Formats: sequence, structure tokens, C-alpha cells
Amino acid sequence: MRAFSPIHLSNEFRSWHRVQIALFPATTTCERVRFNIINRKTGDRVRYQVVDSETGKEVPQEDRLKGYKVGGEYVLLEEEELNNVALESTHTIELESFVAREEVEELYLDEPYYLVPDGKVAYEAFAVIREAMRQEGLVGIGRVMLYRRERLLMLEPRGEGIVGTTLRYANEVRDAADYFDDIPDARIARDTLELAKHILHTKKAKFDPSKFKDRYETALKALIAAKRAGRAPRARPPQPGNVVNLMEALRRSVQTERGGATRKRAAAHRHGSGRRKKLRQAS
Repeated sequence: MRAFSPIHLSNEFRSWHRVQIALFPATTTCERVRFNIINRKTGDRVRYQVVDSETGKEVPQEDRLKGYKVGGEYVLLEEEELNNVALESTHTIELESFVAREEVEELYLDEPYYLVPDGKVAYEAFAVIREAMRQEGLVGIGRVMLYRRERLLMLEPRGEGIVGTTLRYANEVRDAADYFDDIPDARIARDTLELAKHILHTKKAKFDPSKFKDRYETALKALIAAKRAGRAPRARPPQPGNVVNLMEALRRSVQTERGGATRKRAAAHRHGSGRRKKLRQAS
């Protein structure tokens, strides 16, 4: 958890401009499988050392400093010099403007955080800011110091709280034209497009993240469990080859969908016929 002293808002919010909040990461990777590097011969964990790339000798902490490579040379920077250029951490979120949510492109979204009022005194002011943004359909854009770097932060109402999402700077988002402009225009056959639309409609659903599991993590845990129990790991199933003919792949998909529907109707018919036969026998 990281708690921030007051949120500073614009003059229009001067009567509530000191809102004590607490900031919590909204996501976690703690359940991911993590490995240590082990010495195969001894079974001991490997420990890394910081060594000179030329001499191979270990470099003590007091002799280490940061360097920025320019050409074939390094500009060396002392820790004190880095501290002098670092912005002062004021433990403050400074809101600079409010914009329509749809104006913030998804490409700029980075890490989400949960913002909650820290103490009863902050509840009312927090709620006023949250509801004002919600009713106006606006999100707050501000700045905050995180891990010695100034980050852009978007504040958006969510339920009874506010989600703060760090934003990437413009120079961190690559221009899509550099990648998409070379894609040639393709003439799409009408029947191919209709088949594709059919697939989309048969697979259409509401997004439910709980339905999606990390299959790689699941396989890793199964492998670890098998090794602990002394069982042989399951063989990897054969992988399908690349589908070259899109039209044929779409047709097979449609046939599979129709075949499944036909089997369901046939099963329902058999079940109904069997039930009617039993009723006749009972009568």
C-alpha cells in the first residue's frame, strides 16, 4: 500500500482541495509461478554477483555507479547527481484538468490503482469529487510521483471509489501508421465476409474475465505437482498446423457449429420419443 497526503485540485475545488487518500495496486501477479536458478550438480540455489565485464572480478557496492551509453562511451552519473535532478516527492496528486473519458485512448493506459478516502474526514470531499466526475462523464488528469518518476494519472469513478490509472507519455506510444500503412488493401469476397460474420455471431458473448484461465500457469502447476509426486509429466499434445485457406477454415467452423446443433436436436428428439413410449406403456 502507498498512501498519499492531500490531493491538490484546481481553485474551483478550493474548499475541499486537501483530501487524504490511500493508494492500492489494483492488480497482482503474486499467484504466478516463479522459478529460482538451481545448480544441477549440488541442488543449491544460484546466487548472482555483479562483476566487471572485462576483468570478471566482483565490483563492490561503493564502486558501482550508473552510466548512459552514447556511441561507444558511457556518461557516468553519481547517485547525488541523479538525486539533484529528481523532482521532489510531495506525496500529492496534482489534478490539472478534467477531460471526457473517450478522449483518452486505450493505448495510453498503463497500471491501475484503487484510490480510497483515508479517514472519515475525507469521506465527504472524496464523494463530492467522485460524483461530480461521474455525473459530468469526466475523468481527472493529474501528476504524481511514483518510484522517483513523475507519472501522469487518470482518475475515474468506479463504484464507491476511484480508479487511478497511470498513463504513458506521448513519446512512449508508437505511431500505428509506422506499422499499419504498409498493409495492402485486400479485396474480400462477399461469401468469405458473410462466413466470418456468421462465426462472430455464433461466438458473440458478454465479456466475463472469470471464464478465462491462464493455461500456461495451470500447466506449470500440474508439471510441478507431477514432479513432486514422482509421476511422469504429461506429454505435450500435438499442435495443429497453420491454416492457410481462410475460406476453408471458416467453412469447417460453420459445419462444426451446425453439426453440434444437429446432434443436440437429435438427442432431444430421442429423449422425447423415449419419454412418450414410457408414458404409453404405463397407460
